Formats: sequence, C-alpha cells, structure tokens
Amino acid sequence: MRTRSSIAAEATGTVVPAAPMHVVLADPPAFTPPYDHELAAALARAGAEVELVTSPFRFGTRPAPDGYDLEESFYRRAGTIDRRALRLTARALEHPLGLRRVLGRPGDVVHFQWLDAPELDLLLLRSRKPLVFTAHDLLPRRTARRARLWRRLFGRFDRVVVHSERGRSTLAAFGVDPTKLRVVPHPVFRSDPPRADDGRTILAPGVIRPYKGLADAVSAALAVERARLLVAGDARIPLDDLRRAAGERAEWRLGYLTDAELERALSEATVAVFPYRAELDQSGALLRTLGAGVPAVVYDVGGLGEVVRGFEAGRVVAAGDVDGLAAALRELLDDRAALAAAREGARRARETLTWDAAAAAHLDLYGELV
Repeated sequence: MRTRSSIAAEATGTVVPAAPMHVVLADPPAFTPPYDHELAAALARAGAEVELVTSPFRFGTRPAPDGYDLEESFYRRAGTIDRRALRLTARALEHPLGLRRVLGRPGDVVHFQWLDAPELDLLLLRSRKPLVFTAHDLLPRRTARRARLWRRLFGRFDRVVVHSERGRSTLAAFGVDPTKLRVVPHPVFRSDPPRADDGRTILAPGVIRPYKGLADAVSAALAVERARLLVAGDARIPLDDLRRAAGERAEWRLGYLTDAELERALSEATVAVFPYRAELDQSGALLRTLGAGVPAVVYDVGGLGEVVRGFEAGRVVAAGDVDGLAAALRELLDDRAALAAAREGARRARETLTWDAAAAAHLDLYGELV
C-alpha cells in the first residue's frame, strides 16, 4: 500500500524506514491465553507492534505481556458474575460494544482467534481494515450445525488460518474460498520437565470434554498390562462411572492445573493419549505434550495425525479403534527402542514447530493484505 510518506520518499529520493506492522489480536472469550500470549510475544520479537484484546481469564493467571500491549476490555462485568445464565446474558449485552472497540482500534490488521457470539458477529464484523480468523476448532461445537451461518461468517474474513492440511481441505469442502485459506502449523509449548516416569504411565491431559474420548482412554489403558492412567485436567463431564471402571489403575488430578502441576504430570508421563473425536483442527494439549518431549498416541482426526505422523512422535490410530489404541500404547510401553524413537520424534517436533516460525508465517500472511 502506498502511503503519503512513501509517495514523498519517491519524489525526493529519500529512504523512509518502513513502519512496523501494527497487529490487533482478539480473543474475546479468552479461550486460549497461552496461545494468545505466545503468538503475540513472537510477533513482537519479529518487530510488529502488537495489541492483544481479550477478556479477564476466570480460571487462572494469565501470562504477563512480553513486548506487546494487553487490554482486557471484553466482558468486564460479565466476568464478575458467578451464575452461568446471568453471566451469558451479560456477555451477550457487552459483546457488541467490545467488538466495536476492537474493530475501531488503530492497526493494519485485526486477527480474531475465536468468535464467541457468531450470530452477533455476522451482523457486526464489518471493517475497512483486513480481518483474519484462526479456525482452531474449524467449526465451533456449539454452533457447528448452523452451516449457513458459518459460511457467511467465514466470508467476512480476508484470510482464514488453519493448523493442518486436513483443516484446509475440510474448510474448502465446507465452502470457504480456498484462496483465503492459509496453513500455519500450531507451534509446541516447549518445556523441559525432569524425566520421572515409571515406564508404564499413560497421560490423558487437558480439559475433559465429551469430544476428548476419555472413555476410550480408560478402556485402552485397562487393556495394557501394568499400565497406569494419569488423568490431569478440569472435568466438564461427569466422571463417576469412568472412575469406577478404572479403579486403582488410574490416578485423577482434577481441576484447573497450574503450570507447575502440569509440568509434574508431564514429567511422570511415559506416553500421552488423545482419542479425540473429529471436532477440532489441532490440540494445544498435544502440542504441550510434544513440547515436553513426551510422545503421543492419537486418533487420526483433524490435524493430530499429521503432526504425530510427520515427526514420528508416537502412533496414529484410526478414529474410534479402541483395540488399535491399546495396541499402540502397548507397543510403546513394552518396546524400549520404539519408545526411544518416538521420544526423538517429539524432540524434532519441538525444534521445528516454534513460535518464531509461526510469527513469520503470520507476518507473511498479513503482508498479503496490507
């Protein structure tokens, strides 16, 4: 884009340094504070001016800003309400004002990580600035059946980011303009917990939701002799039946885990398991696991199989194949050479899937629009 300063520079022959890209990242519901933080910090390291506009995080401590500005201007009042029904009503009332504020901020591009109120967003997402959306879940579960709504909503964006080739093909088949789609692999969340596993521990990490397939993880772990299942995360489903079924073969560390508690679980894990249903593109819990050097066994859904298969960082099993899940876990727990090779694959993933690489890819994408 030719600005007044660039036109003046052409006329006088002077060299005017290019202004840094000004990026507004928006995560209205604060669904992924660690992802938001890491991307914002990496963009800032790459020389961009970055603002992260989001809402107060209700479940723990948000990472401190690192080179970027943070504004928690969404749902300020709603975040103080404990009763869910009242909180959702307050969020709906506050959403238009929050969206108007973020779209009105100065910047070269506005990049939404999540859309919390798609019905309202369809009406309000209009801006002269380029708009980008990252489809972390491809089609969010709550409104996934409303295909026409989402087709129109995707049409509001100049670019749509997905984390896998499967995500790209899924949205293209859904009706998103293929020229708008860009694949930016989900980086790992790197950590170096001390290895303290007993050689037989299967970790099921992350928020426990219906699509996470925890029942399959329990069944597969019980089918592997002397295996121990460690479930670590905040439960959003009833667990009484699963806990009775697992008996003494499982340990349950429930609730929102701090970073220290999560690192402890990763240090004790021999391998992690992700028997997810096909409702997402990529898993932050998987990328945190690989970032700690822990291999994974995953169902081949979304982009999970792509990253594990691509780096040989574990095993990929057909979705819903519990016997195959158990066999893959058994192989890694019983075969030291196979486990060592999978651990080396996890290390390759964390050396390749960096936040700086993701920031460079995003800046290239923004440059197409500005």
